Amino acid sequence: MTVAKGKKVQNFTTATDDKQAILQQAMGPSGNLRAPAYRAKDRFIIGFNAELYEDWVK
Repeated sequence: MTVAKGKKVQNFTTATDDKQAILQQAMGPSGNLRAPAYRAKDRFIIGFNAELYEDWVK
């Protein structure tokens, strides 16, 4: 799972990382999941970072 907040990008492993820490980063200020949120096969990309999307689309 990859979570982007502006220029900050964090990668999490859902099997080993603390679920509370993942949720804290993935939720926006309104309490909903950050937008945009994509699921590509077994990978989740949450939030927006232009460089992250450029690398992901390649």
